[in-house]
Amino acid sequence: MKILRKMLIPFALLYGFVTWSRNLFYNAGILKSKSYDLPVICVGNLNAGGTGKSPMIEYLLKFLLPQYKVATLSRGYKRSTKGYKLLSGDETAAEVGDEPLQFKRKFDKAMVAVDADRQNGISKLLQENPEIILLDDAFQHRKVKAGLNILLTAYNDLYVNDFMLPTGYLREPTVGAERAKIVVVTKCPPKLTEQEMETIRVKLRLQNYQQLYFSFIDYDEEIISEETKAKLSSLKDKKFTLVTGIANPKPLVNYLNQKGFDFNHRLFKDHHNFTEAEIAQLNKEPLILTTEKDYVRLHKNFKKGQLFYLPVKTAFLNKEEEFIKEILKFVHKK
Repeated sequence: MKILRKMLIPFALLYGFVTWSRNLFYNAGILKSKSYDLPVICVGNLNAGGTGKSPMIEYLLKFLLPQYKVATLSRGYKRSTKGYKLLSGDETAAEVGDEPLQFKRKFDKAMVAVDADRQNGISKLLQENPEIILLDDAFQHRKVKAGLNILLTAYNDLYVNDFMLPTGYLREPTVGAERAKIVVVTKCPPKLTEQEMETIRVKLRLQNYQQLYFSFIDYDEEIISEETKAKLSSLKDKKFTLVTGIANPKPLVNYLNQKGFDFNHRLFKDHHNFTEAEIAQLNKEPLILTTEKDYVRLHKNFKKGQLFYLPVKTAFLNKEEEFIKEILKFVHKK
């Protein structure tokens, strides 16, 4: 694999030049970006893969929804439908994508829409009169000019340590990070020291106008199914199967191992569409734990008490109140 990646370096350099040129044209105004009168907040990343965008969108929804009419707009990755769709909550993950469906199931008052064309999606959403729009994974969608960009980078996979696709996982050169007003280092160890934070700050080489925050994954103490809840600790004396179809399951696997659980791990690709044969094979397992994103795709295929998910949320290591104030300051300014 390492040899193959080295062979792909010329393609990575070419891809980097193309994306750098594209950004240059947008920055110079040769290619046009559309701005909006209402607050549009983009949550994205430079790396392809899991940096915790969905938990961050949910974090924003949780504190904004009590005060504002909030809409989210996602691509709806690997969905079977095309074009714009406003979710009711009755759809399947195959129809609208697992993450948007998860947003709608958890935050029914939110307007949740999918559209690969973000400009078209926003124009349609505006007919619903939202007060704030959250763009999920749209940092590279330069046709839309978000008023506030929140850039996420995972603690164990900082964008400054990565290389362009297809040799590495960068979607664009690291200079693109300068478009973000807020940078959040996600999936940090809960006991990250101030010294380690400062080391990361130096590595990221942020501009004076950029604010840096650190967050970690906060795992719930309960596991949940549609029918019931149970303490996560109740799995201590049972052997179960962990099923994951997310970009980076390592933090979850490490967490469960550290807690001393006995489990087998069935690993699938991110946004995996489970086949009937795979469902039949998994149904032989008496007890399955999965992620919330996978649960919205799987839950209708299992009997009561067989399939549970472990909720997670974004939690800040420091300056959470400052982060919230930055968001609200932008919202009020618009």
